[in-house]
Amino acid sequence: MKFVPHLHVPLRMNSKNFDNLNNALGAIRVLGLELIEDELKPHLNTVLTDIKERKKGAAEQVVISGILPILALSLRSRGPLTLLTAKLVAELAKESVVCKGFGDAGLITALLSALTSTDQELLLHTARAISRMSCDSSKYQDLLLRRGAVSRLVAILFRFPDKDALEEVCLEALCNLSGMGVAEEAGMVWERGVSVKPGESVFHGISPHTCGFASSVILVRVSQWAPGQYSVNIEVFQRCSSSFWNLHGNKQTTHWFPFPSLGSCSNLYKVIKFSTRTVPRTKSLKTRVFHTFL
Repeated sequence: MKFVPHLHVPLRMNSKNFDNLNNALGAIRVLGLELIEDELKPHLNTVLTDIKERKKGAAEQVVISGILPILALSLRSRGPLTLLTAKLVAELAKESVVCKGFGDAGLITALLSALTSTDQELLLHTARAISRMSCDSSKYQDLLLRRGAVSRLVAILFRFPDKDALEEVCLEALCNLSGMGVAEEAGMVWERGVSVKPGESVFHGISPHTCGFASSVILVRVSQWAPGQYSVNIEVFQRCSSSFWNLHGNKQTTHWFPFPSLGSCSNLYKVIKFSTRTVPRTKSLKTRVFHTFL
């Protein structure tokens, strides 16, 4: 009996997969304006499953289907389908081909509106969608900044101070809005720091060590300096391990210094220009600062 080696075949959507997805998308497009939970829920779940599994062609089919405005309507309605819709939009936000249509479909406004909800799970998925879509898009960073995303994210941090998962995704979203490009895959670990000012919260985001020697650290300071008025200060540092300094003949165990590069300078200048009326001219260009108003 001749041995035939096993060949790895990339996952592709077969005709049945396409039929199921297309049927679901078609049903959402036809029934979506009425937002009837029993009829729409299984179709939304079908689309969510295909997108989460990153099935080939699924994102493109969503774009072609034209369902994004219906998803925006579902988010704004705050009905029984809103949470499921937020989960779907958060997954779609990973797909750049779909994200390009978020603005025209009204999803930006809908996501910002959802950030005022009291439902913590809805807030989690909404903030995650904003974080993902702004991670590498200066266009969406600018748009979300102008429309008050920062103030809403900061308000969530103050409203739910002991919810770790929600706290982490809001901090990542703030960093991505500043143009830092903090990807979920980076494994950033967030910890609360010690604040010396009243009304201020301090957070440290620490990435895993690179080659066992150094890790980047993001320092986020969030302050409420008047009713409904917040400031956000974000800095990046490089922390070197003791093994690094021992290797270089230095006996000090811990060193911190400003991170030499903050990524794209164009993003940095845009943020500072956006805040030019409230940021003192003496601010270091190695600090990204938001002064926001609710």
